[in-house]
Amino acid sequence: MTDTDFHLPAGSAASGPYALDIDPERAGWGYSSLRVLELEPGGTHTFATGDSEWIVLPLSGGCTVQTEGESFALRGRASVFSGVSDFAYVPRDADVRVTSERGGRFALTGARCERRLPARYGAAEDVPVELRGSGNCSRQVNNFGAAGVFEADKLIAVEVLTPGGNWSSYPPHKHDEFRDGVESELEEIYYYEIAPHGRTEGLGYQRVTPSGQGKGTDVLAEVRTGDAVLIPDGWHGPSIAAPGHDMYYLNVMAGPGVDRAWLICDHPDHAWIRGAWADTPVDPRLPLYGAKESVGSQNEEGAK
Repeated sequence: MTDTDFHLPAGSAASGPYALDIDPERAGWGYSSLRVLELEPGGTHTFATGDSEWIVLPLSGGCTVQTEGESFALRGRASVFSGVSDFAYVPRDADVRVTSERGGRFALTGARCERRLPARYGAAEDVPVELRGSGNCSRQVNNFGAAGVFEADKLIAVEVLTPGGNWSSYPPHKHDEFRDGVESELEEIYYYEIAPHGRTEGLGYQRVTPSGQGKGTDVLAEVRTGDAVLIPDGWHGPSIAAPGHDMYYLNVMAGPGVDRAWLICDHPDHAWIRGAWADTPVDPRLPLYGAKESVGSQNEEGAK
């Protein structure tokens, strides 16, 4: 398999009102989905959730989400680099209406699931904001849809912000086979936005190497705003932000496991780096912004 099977440049997976439309059929897997919906001022979009649960997450702008007799007014944010956003969870087998008075861009993160949970509102101030790593491996994680933070059946979703020049998703890690209490089997989508510098478009890099499981995913991609990378398997990381350009990515994960958990295995050649973090401070540029801050240990197990 080549990069082009897994790296989707901006616009290459557009469909109808969606600037990005990835479902299990498009990705060639069983669970994870991501759509990016663009609405003009006063715009409305309706969709049926089908066999998947979804979180509607504003990337820029605000919207109202109506479903199951409920109406959730999301104030949203100016951009992914300006603050944490509120969000709405909508269940499988439901009809959803999204309207935006001023227009905006909205991520629909989805996962095929079995349980039908109630529609709910997620407040921005309740999102734990975590700092991971240290030095030039420092990054910020907005755990809005993390396992153990917000209830869902299969869906796991978080946002990661990496200051310009830093590496995240490091050390490289994987979650492509089930090992009880050790590793989860999760498909993953990375969706990127890169902060510009004046009129200069930003860029970053994403690496995925084969782990011996699944499709032998092997990717070295230059990523820009609107790009996505599919990770059905493999060691993924680093995600590298070019100097002067902060990097944002949205991670969407789901898999067949009975327990909704994010358990990862570090690449054995690079796991040693965690031991070097204890004596190095977190990048002083972080957090880029905060909500309900819960700054994690520099030696945290998570690698995003």
